[in-house]
Amino acid sequence: MHQLKSFQFIKNKISAISKNIQIVVVTKGQSMETIQPILETGHLHYGENRIQEATVKWQENIFANKNLNLHLLGHLQTNKVKEAVNLFNYIHTLDSEKLAKLLSVEEKKKNKRIKYFIQINIGNETQKTGIKVENVTAFKEYCLNNLKLDIIGLMCIPPAKENPSFFFSKLSSVAKAENLSELSMGMSEDYMIAAECGSTYLRIGKVIFNENLK
Repeated sequence: MHQLKSFQFIKNKISAISKNIQIVVVTKGQSMETIQPILETGHLHYGENRIQEATVKWQENIFANKNLNLHLLGHLQTNKVKEAVNLFNYIHTLDSEKLAKLLSVEEKKKNKRIKYFIQINIGNETQKTGIKVENVTAFKEYCLNNLKLDIIGLMCIPPAKENPSFFFSKLSSVAKAENLSELSMGMSEDYMIAAECGSTYLRIGKVIFNENLK
């Protein structure tokens, strides 16, 4: 039950900063047996990186509990859009016009509205996907006005081995300029820094499920 203690400990730390921050419990690689103690607290937000794993693990649970919110945190391939719209309530990795168009079409087919974060390549890293900061306004307006997608905020993964607070503060400034209120930033290694920089959705997994981490 260490995961439940870790979850409650983290939740209390975050609540001291803000009551408006949502923890997305990242459950990739975890069994439902391991997740169950947290589910039993009534927590409703969970994140997965891979469509196939998420489908096997969560489909029955989401059918049984319509209040559960499943978040896609990993890169979404265009050939997986149908499955993603079927399963997820939030997609944190909207990163191209092609993907946005396909999601819009699938939403209409399913009569389902997803909440989206635009993934920003905040460090201009060549190996990462994401919209460049200078292209955010045009991409956001295209998604909102042309495709009618529900864009709620921005998401980023800061460059490794660099001070994350600089990039979190930068993303916060971009979101304010774009009049977007939600920020998906911060993981197990840097969630407290992200919370202090204005994150509203923290993606936390390892520090909850690995009892060797604090």
